[in-house]
Amino acid sequence: MKKHIPNAITCLNLFCGCIGIVLAFSDNLLYSCYAVFFAAVFDFLDGLAARLLKAYSDIGKELDSLADVVSFGVLPSVIVYQLFLISPTVGDISPYLNFSAFLISIGSALRLAKFNLDTRQAINFIGLPTPANALLIASLPLTLTDSGTSFSNYILNAYFLTFFSGVSTFLLLIELPLISLKFNDLTIGANLYRYILIFSGLLLLLILKFAAIPFIIVLYILLSIIQFRKPK
Repeated sequence: MKKHIPNAITCLNLFCGCIGIVLAFSDNLLYSCYAVFFAAVFDFLDGLAARLLKAYSDIGKELDSLADVVSFGVLPSVIVYQLFLISPTVGDISPYLNFSAFLISIGSALRLAKFNLDTRQAINFIGLPTPANALLIASLPLTLTDSGTSFSNYILNAYFLTFFSGVSTFLLLIELPLISLKFNDLTIGANLYRYILIFSGLLLLLILKFAAIPFIIVLYILLSIIQFRKPK
């Protein structure tokens, strides 16, 4: 039975993604963002369960990627698509601009396909992981809710959303080594940048709440560049 536990948790990830898509198309954008967070928790737990139970399988690896395409690819695209629809400027630019949101789905699918084949990503990541990208996207409506109109002129700007969709897709596919949060030991020397990221991220969340997530992603990328910089 234990070999099926990680796959069952992965299915909960997929279920959250499906429910989130329904919520987003039902004008429950806030709850669809919560679905992304729940999916990310289950995505973390299925890997943890597989390691603890030593229940690795080829089907588990493929199932995990398929679930992630929905929860961290299609669902974030739908969230951005819905933000386009409530943007007051999109109608003045192009009625088709909102479809650029689905570049994120394509980038996520390519990212996950590469991950399954790329042996370089056994320890660290190449390109922004799809869960991190999805959390970044989910933070936009949540930031709007927290801050009221403070950020609405920026987040609900059609040009910003188009640019954001392109940058988000680019970060998924860029050949940039990024830190993994998998700990082989707890020593500070081997995990300095991981500890900086975790504690700085928690501090930012306490101060800025959901608006902290974009800053955490930027910090994550900068710390990774510093750690993996080429020696002179």
